[in-house]
This record gives sequence, structure tokens and C-alpha cells, in this order.
Amino acid sequence: MTTSIGVPTNGDALYGGAHNRRITTSDLIAAKVRGEVWPMITSYDALSAGIFDEAGFPVLLVGDSAAMVVYGYDSTIPVTCEDLIPLTAAVERGSSRAMVVADLPFGSYQSSPQQALESAMRFMKDGNAHAVKIEGGAFMAETVRTLTQAGIPVMGHIGLTPQSVHQMGGYKVQGRGESGQAIVDDAHALVEAGVFAIVLEVIPTELAARITNEIPVPTIGIGAGAQTDAQVIVWQDLLGMTPGKQAKFVQHYASLRSTMLESSSAWARDVVSGKYPDLDHSYE
Repeated sequence: MTTSIGVPTNGDALYGGAHNRRITTSDLIAAKVRGEVWPMITSYDALSAGIFDEAGFPVLLVGDSAAMVVYGYDSTIPVTCEDLIPLTAAVERGSSRAMVVADLPFGSYQSSPQQALESAMRFMKDGNAHAVKIEGGAFMAETVRTLTQAGIPVMGHIGLTPQSVHQMGGYKVQGRGESGQAIVDDAHALVEAGVFAIVLEVIPTELAARITNEIPVPTIGIGAGAQTDAQVIVWQDLLGMTPGKQAKFVQHYASLRSTMLESSSAWARDVVSGKYPDLDHSYE
């Protein structure tokens, strides 16, 4: 059984409604109708995908955030299809239930709907992705329509769109004041074009709530308050792996960075002192 918002209560129930098969876009839309809130988390490898799949996450996002947390860049812009497709394939292999959504990276879809279609097909065929995510509002409607008409599920992303951070003048809250109407219009345009869900990033809580109430597909918040249909987070942020100042919406649920530092340092000291390997960890 589950609670009224779909939280597992007996170890068997999982977010999203389905149990012994992959989550689909229909499952996520049905969860919105039932009023069930669900979590989405990033994943970039088979091991983390297996853990998050076991935890019951209905959607795993192979985000272009891999540019920072995997490849060490200072923004999402440098990462390429060649970088992300192998990660997407690994996440798909490591999971058995979650829907795997892949970010289309900067430069792989902006030129034309045809370019977007070719890039998305690569992720679907070579990366085994189940859906793709693209950034942008109403101006991306034609692209969304092209992909969905070709049978490719599309997740939208509006508000703060990291691939456009230089044009936006930095990582700032979007949609305050009169500019909020433009984001509402973007959401409706994307729904009309065929998206099955929309990420709302770093926008005022009230605006996110309005969009959530007005559109029939799930909204996924990140820095958008508690009134969206779902939430998404970068797992390294969630579990305390990312160094430095964190965004306001990040709450640490573990301190893996300090745990790994302490544990690996202890092993290194034991190697130097001769304590490792001992007889119990050696072959005769």
C-alpha cells in the first residue's frame, strides 16, 4: 500500500504506480491525476542507477550536469552527445524499472528540429534512453512537435535553463514580476507541442504552483517550491559530494564527500604503515 502521495510504506510499493515493468509517461501523468508526488534524481553510471532503481525512483535523469560532476567543467555547455550517450546506456543497463531520460546537450538540438531529431535518435538507439529532455520555452515548440511525432517522448525544461546561463546573466531566479507570464505561456506552448512533463527550475513558488495547476502534465521542480508534481535533484548535491557553496534549494541528506575522504585516507595510512593487507585479506 502507499500513502496518499505515493510514498512506499511496506517495502513493496514504489513511486509511480508500476512495479514489475518500466515506468512510462502514462504512469507519470496518471500520478498527477491521483495527486501523487514523485522524485526524480540524476544518475550517470550503472551502480548509482541500480541503487536509485532499488529505492523506487520512477525516473532517472542522465543530466548534462555530468559536465560538472563527471567531467569537471564549470558549466553544462561543453558536454557533448559523445560524452553523454555512453553514460545513458550505462544507466539503462543498471536499472530495470525507472524511466531513463537523457538531456540533449547544448549544440545538439538548437540549430533545427531536424538536428534535434537526429540527436534524439542517437540517444534512443545508442544510449537506450526512454525519453529526452530539452531546454527552452515556446520557441522550442516546433522542435518538441517534431520529436514527439517521430515517437520520441520529450520532457521540457523552462525557468532557469543552465545551457543559456550566459545569455541570462548568471544563475538567477527567473519569472519574478511580469516576466512570470512568459514562463506560463512557455509551459502551455510546450504542452500543446506534446511534452509529457516539464522541469521548472529556480522560479518563485507561486509561479510554479500556478503552472502546476494550469497544465495537465507533471511539473518537476528544482528550486521551485513544494507545490510541483515532482522534485528533481543532482545526486552529488543531495548526498554531500559537491564541494563549495550550494544553491539555496540543496539540502544535504548525507556527507559522502567527508566519508570518502576519511575512509580513503585511513586505507592509505594503513598501506603506508603495513597494516593493510593483513592475513585476513591475503591469499595463502
